[in-house]
Amino acid sequence: MIRDHLFADYRNRRVTVMGLGIFGGGAGAVRFLAERGAIVTVTDLRPASQLAESLAELREVDVAHWKLGGHDPADFVHADLVVVNPGVKPDHPLLERCRSAGIPCTSEMNLFWQHNRAPVLGVTGTNGKSTTTALLYHMLRQTGRRCWLGGNLGHSLLPRVDDIGPDDWVVLELSSFQLTDLDRLQVSPHGAVITNFSPNHLDWHGDVAHYRWAKQTIIRWQQPDDFYVVNGADPDVRTWRGPGRRLEFNLDDPPEAGPLGTSPAARFGDSAAHQESDFAAAVRSWLRLPGRHNLLNALAAATAARAAGADWSAIRRGLETYEPLPHRLQLVGEGVGRRFYNDSLATTPESTQAALAAFTEPIVLLAGGYDKHVDLTAMARAIARQTKAVAVMGQTAAALRAAIAGDPQCRTIVSEPMPDFPSAFAWAVDHSAAGDVVVLSPGCASYDWFRNFADRGDQFTRLARDWIERHEGSGQPRAPRSSGVDGG
Repeated sequence: MIRDHLFADYRNRRVTVMGLGIFGGGAGAVRFLAERGAIVTVTDLRPASQLAESLAELREVDVAHWKLGGHDPADFVHADLVVVNPGVKPDHPLLERCRSAGIPCTSEMNLFWQHNRAPVLGVTGTNGKSTTTALLYHMLRQTGRRCWLGGNLGHSLLPRVDDIGPDDWVVLELSSFQLTDLDRLQVSPHGAVITNFSPNHLDWHGDVAHYRWAKQTIIRWQQPDDFYVVNGADPDVRTWRGPGRRLEFNLDDPPEAGPLGTSPAARFGDSAAHQESDFAAAVRSWLRLPGRHNLLNALAAATAARAAGADWSAIRRGLETYEPLPHRLQLVGEGVGRRFYNDSLATTPESTQAALAAFTEPIVLLAGGYDKHVDLTAMARAIARQTKAVAVMGQTAAALRAAIAGDPQCRTIVSEPMPDFPSAFAWAVDHSAAGDVVVLSPGCASYDWFRNFADRGDQFTRLARDWIERHEGSGQPRAPRSSGVDGG
């Protein structure tokens, strides 16, 4: 590993943290550096009013300078170190100035990696990585070994890095942004999981090739005694190769033989596993999450957990006791004959398609959002054919509406582009009836109308619960209006 930008002593070092953010990584870096005596400057384009949660977390932390609502170049060119939010593109003009001046730049994840002593299990992929990460962590906890959960899930482990021992497990969700920066250290996790791959974040990466290259960092620098788990049903991921031991999961076909054995049951190597003729059937019987996509997530996590040393009973306990993460096809309300599901983390077309496949009930959908310049055709086709009605919203609303209504087999009602989120929710519930599910599964990022996906999901949850409270006991709401395009 390249120990690039690692100081033995941070005392009196001038460190600028670029992008406090709202997911915890920036705040984690600030706390870590300030507690080690660095002179920390925090700068963010957002004003303080949009950073309330992160600022509250740092209320007791000694920060030398706050520069919110904009960046001052002097905070960069006079720094000893710049810690960059992973969402900032590497070619940002201020970072170019730092490089020209010889000022090192790093990230919260790179700092953690350089100070961490424990083996890391990392999960990436276009869809399903958060659920797979959380499932893997929960399975490993059942072994009794101390485990830590962090990364792109929003939990910075950097302030706790000194508490993490060499015999612990660290389980990280790793985004393409984080992996892009980790490549500079030439590091990969001891165990890696790749859930799937499809084009995403092209506004940041520029093209699919760079996005794929970033994702492949998770296996690129592995050693022969490391391992990686790939989705054998994914036509892209199944071709990836790295120096570690390769394991494959696949719901449809027997997996490739690998170091854990030659069959879905036998490769788990203990008597409980041998009682199951089919690994996928065993996982399916214990998993409480809906949908084929979640079964794939569980298979990925179980394969990685076993490779890391968890026995079959720990995997079973992990599956049976797992509680779903917020914003991942989460049931947030039930009333007046309807169920409301928050799937705000569905920020890609494929994740929305997976959500639609999880239901047998009529679906009233809220979809659309920030435009990441990805192809929405397949998602629009699924919406047109699998939903009862859809409220389209955000930057992609007009394009999504046209694609849905233009599908030759369209049988849904599609709204006009909604002016705001409450209007989209109101339209959706007006077009629902008893027995329906109302689902927020946007298939797009949230940055046009919301602070982040969590803000979007929280707003949906509040709207749903308020609607249920208003209507329960007052009879059925009025019949749906006839506005929109009837795909009949």
